[in-house]
Amino acid sequence: MLYLIWLRSLLRRRWLALAAVTAGIAVSVALVATIAGFFAVTRARMTEQAIADVPIDWQVQLAPGTNVEEAVKELTTSPGYAKLGRVGYFDTPGLRSTDGVTTQETGPGKVLGLEAGYRNMFPGEIRQLLGEGNALLAQQTAANLQAQPGSVVMIRRAGLPDAQVTVDAVVDLPLADSLFQAVGAPPGSGPQAPPDNVLLLPLDEWHSLFDPVAATAPDAQHVQLHVTLPHDLPSEPSAAFTNVQRLARNYETRLAGAATIGDNLSARLDAARSDALLAEVLFFFLGFPGVVLAAVLTIVLISSSRSRRRREQALLRLRGASVGKIVGLAALEPAVTGIAGGVLGVPLASVVMQVAFGTWGFEHTAAYAWYAVAALAGTALPLLIIVYPAWREADSSTVARARASVGRQGLLAWERFGLDFLLLGLSALAFWLTARRGYEVVVAPEGVPRVSVSYSAFLPPLLLWTGAVLLAVRLTSPLLARRGRIVSIFARPIAGALSSLVGASLSRQRLLLAGGIALIAASIAFATSTAIFNSTYQAQARVDAELTNGADVTVTGPAASSLAERLRAIRELRGVVAAEPMQHRFAYVGTDLQDLYGVQPTTFGSAARLSDAFFANGNAAEAISTLERNRDGVLVSAETVQDFQLRPGDLLRLRLQNASDNQYHVVEFHYLGIAREFPTAPSDSFLVANADYIAQQTAAGSVETVLVRTVSSPDRVAEDVRQLLGPASGATVRDIGEAERAVHSSLTAISLRGLTRVELSFAIALATAGAGLVLLLGFEERRRTLAIATALGARPRQIGAFVWSEAALMLAGGLITGAILGWLVATMLVKLLTQVFDPPPEHLSVPWIYIAGVPAATTASVVLSALIVTRLAQRSVLETIRRL
Repeated sequence: MLYLIWLRSLLRRRWLALAAVTAGIAVSVALVATIAGFFAVTRARMTEQAIADVPIDWQVQLAPGTNVEEAVKELTTSPGYAKLGRVGYFDTPGLRSTDGVTTQETGPGKVLGLEAGYRNMFPGEIRQLLGEGNALLAQQTAANLQAQPGSVVMIRRAGLPDAQVTVDAVVDLPLADSLFQAVGAPPGSGPQAPPDNVLLLPLDEWHSLFDPVAATAPDAQHVQLHVTLPHDLPSEPSAAFTNVQRLARNYETRLAGAATIGDNLSARLDAARSDALLAEVLFFFLGFPGVVLAAVLTIVLISSSRSRRRREQALLRLRGASVGKIVGLAALEPAVTGIAGGVLGVPLASVVMQVAFGTWGFEHTAAYAWYAVAALAGTALPLLIIVYPAWREADSSTVARARASVGRQGLLAWERFGLDFLLLGLSALAFWLTARRGYEVVVAPEGVPRVSVSYSAFLPPLLLWTGAVLLAVRLTSPLLARRGRIVSIFARPIAGALSSLVGASLSRQRLLLAGGIALIAASIAFATSTAIFNSTYQAQARVDAELTNGADVTVTGPAASSLAERLRAIRELRGVVAAEPMQHRFAYVGTDLQDLYGVQPTTFGSAARLSDAFFANGNAAEAISTLERNRDGVLVSAETVQDFQLRPGDLLRLRLQNASDNQYHVVEFHYLGIAREFPTAPSDSFLVANADYIAQQTAAGSVETVLVRTVSSPDRVAEDVRQLLGPASGATVRDIGEAERAVHSSLTAISLRGLTRVELSFAIALATAGAGLVLLLGFEERRRTLAIATALGARPRQIGAFVWSEAALMLAGGLITGAILGWLVATMLVKLLTQVFDPPPEHLSVPWIYIAGVPAATTASVVLSALIVTRLAQRSVLETIRRL
């Protein structure tokens, strides 16, 4: 009966405080549940997301003489297939086309034979451009042969007369890199460029034309099985990768070496497993502060009524209440607020997930466990904070200590031991050691088909967060020392003649003020660090897209495309600001064939963005200027410099193909510096030189690439360029939107966008609601003091001096500490998570509107709460004094 009376009294007299604490716990539980639930749901779909756009899972290349139907039968047995198409590959010495006046010939090429229905099974492999039919000529090959639908193409066959084929249509092969990959190439050999000359025929016709060649040249042709596997794979990419690799090895073993698998599915999962772990890293680095903030909010809200509970428990002890009764009555308040907050927080999290991500958390069993953990934590934390101190103090020897608690509060145990300084020092040391040794957050041990996360990188930001929040609490001690004499100076503009009295009053509320400052600081730091990191990531994603595509619009094509002659017309298109030519040749460095890019240094930057991070000297303008001054100079990739032990000024003899005899000749260059990245260049080995010098030494001034900068929509300009050049030109036009979609399609990008969208929303809610709730709950503790002051004749302005001084102190301390901590954490995150950025950012990108909006919203919340407290303090004075 006593418990029911106590509970009813709590609900009747403390309903506002209970409701505020319940709301704070619900928001905290919702934040934790949303972060954890989204992680669980994303993790459950990682494999599905990673392999959704793999065009062909396996390319099974059969050895000459292998029984194709037997190979299909074995594949049907295990692992089975969803789609299967037979494709023949023939290596032709060349193709020829005659238009009655001139004859065009090409070098070596490929002739593919496609099984009936292949294009329906794998629609992404072939894109129709001109005409209809079965004999298809690749776009670049059509340009080389000056052929079109209706043209006759002659196919050279070793030892046999040329075969004659009438072209029905011209097509594009968007996935030529994978379609013509070297199946069975040794690891580390690097990708091979797809053939320039490709003709596609029906498989039956292909067999009739090229099976006779196999009698004399069996290596000239082979057959592949293009397969889509059943995607009943583990949800985690690492486990799925291991599973698919085992299936591939098992199938190759059953065919006794007669088949070699080009495992595109494993290749995608191999990339996805590292990406998935980076997503996990981001969840920890960006999500963990949210969990900490939720815990801080809960602790501060619960602790705000600590003095009132201690007075009540002391009174119960004086009246003879047993330890069990005191602890039981103390547990009622956290039980009500904790259970109610946990119950409300879980459905709130599910609603947030539906609004933010379009999925109800309850639709996925993977989220159930995390929801339960979040709800239990929201219930257990209030119980722990309230019940344990009540039990510890529930004996007669603590009555005097309980009465003494109304005096000025001293240092806490961790303050006396300097825990905050220790944590900050350890954070700085761990960060220095981690940054010095070039830490990689995702590691793949040599020879081991697994990747893992080194969790030691989490220490620097974790220690910084904890130490900085504790330091914010510590800093309230000197401010409130000596009966608040220091803080009274800052309160003078607000309190006037009452500043000394206000300072003395605030000095008695140290823990409450420290909690409010810590909560605001943690909220601001959480919002600031997450927003800066997300903005920096988004900015670098744009840089990455520009690096991949080269510019807003990029045009590539063979020499037959005559891009140099069309350059002026491209520049005159609407929306084009600049269009710069770039040579893309190949050069031998020793025996290593590398990409060579020829540019006009004086004007190249008008179309392509050159970041300082692209160059080892950290200065793009200086690197390009050096190239301009040295006509035979060359910038070399870091990998090549390391492999060949180059020093600035070294003579570098490259072999380049000369247009006069199509042979490779030695051309001398001088090594100037390192280019880590360059527009459109591969990430490993490449060279950058002066276009004029290359043209002179190779007797060829052709342009293979045109980079276009636009002021209007890049996709619209790209379409105008396509229409200008025409489909028969053999040129390929790409806009930056395609590159951005590729960059943003990764698991890391998906996880980061979803995570930050939730966290930034909760950060505003926690910063505004938390600050206001602390002030309101603090009023519940000081209601009696303010009521007595009102009864003694204090004017509203004098009452407001107490409230506004407290609000100003919490707000100023929290905003300043939070801004500094947020910037430090963001800097640390960007440094530690360098792997996420490609290339690394030159500086942090600050979203000033959001950064200014969070403090503004927090300030507005505190001001509103202060107005409410001031108004409430003047109501029902006698009732308040009598009740308290």
